[in-house]
Amino acid sequence: MVSKVLPALLIAIGITLLGIFIRNGLGGISSNQRVVTVRGLCEREFEANKVTWPIVSKAMGNDLTVLYSQIESTNNAITSFLKSNGIPESEFSVNAPQVNDLQADRYGNQTVPYRYIVTTVVVVTSSQVKKINELMEKQTQLMQQGIAVVAGDYNYQTLYEFTDLNKVKPEMIAEATKNAREAANKFAEDSESRLGKIKTASQGQFSIEDRDQYTPYIKRVRVVSSIQYYLKD
Repeated sequence: MVSKVLPALLIAIGITLLGIFIRNGLGGISSNQRVVTVRGLCEREFEANKVTWPIVSKAMGNDLTVLYSQIESTNNAITSFLKSNGIPESEFSVNAPQVNDLQADRYGNQTVPYRYIVTTVVVVTSSQVKKINELMEKQTQLMQQGIAVVAGDYNYQTLYEFTDLNKVKPEMIAEATKNAREAANKFAEDSESRLGKIKTASQGQFSIEDRDQYTPYIKRVRVVSSIQYYLKD
């Protein structure tokens, strides 16, 4: 009788222990699946370190030979203006002139005072952003020489760029991650939990935008990191 009871007792004990282990194991899995997802933002402002400034001028008339001579004189005056203000030849170029024949584009009986409009562009590409901004304010010196610089043309806008993103990326990512962890710690504290390890993490793309329409040479750089942490009791 004892020989039959003992094996049955051992089996019962084994099943009980197995149940306890399974229950504890499931409890641990359930606990580890408690997570919190947070986002960390890092946003900074930097001055642009590259500027592309198109200096546009136009000439109108009926004689292309005269117009080309006028354009050449205008380009020489513009390049001399740049050189005298410390802009080397390596930082500007003179584009080929563009000719618009108004007579060829005319519709119906519409009359035009001049047949040709010739557009010339001297493009300045420089890292001397502050100096170029100062020169933009000195364009009146060109006007005093009878050179009308065209402003406000949508096709020829001044562009400012920030090209040192790779230099600031590591520090900004670290700050975004730190901010995300602080938010996660606050959540864990409010929920009477403790913060565990990172479950998943994704770094958002960096964006570079003008701070506002009045200071396009100030760039706002932004990145958002999304991180998911385990929560512990």
